[in-house]
Amino acid sequence: MVQKPQRYRVGEYPRDAVEREWEVFVRDAEDDPLRHIGSISAPGVDIAYEQATKLFAWYSTDIWLCPADAVARYSTHTLDDRAEPVIPDSGTEDRTYEA
Repeated sequence: MVQKPQRYRVGEYPRDAVEREWEVFVRDAEDDPLRHIGSISAPGVDIAYEQATKLFAWYSTDIWLCPADAVARYSTHTLDDRAEPVIPDSGTEDRTYEA
């Protein structure tokens, strides 16, 4: 049995950006999964799209923009001083790890 990792909810507080923050996800080809490639700051989605295209995704098939405050981040690293531990209510599920 493998011990479940301790995870923390992080990023609940805005970074030092003056404008709204956006998370950028792209798909390079139609059959590829979406992947997170970075974050940008912009006052609205149209400018965020323009910046994301120029900075990260000029070649991508799909670009998804999500307001950073709508994304919940969990990590096994605290990443900030205010991160709080989160324990999911998943019962007594046994897990194994095979390398």
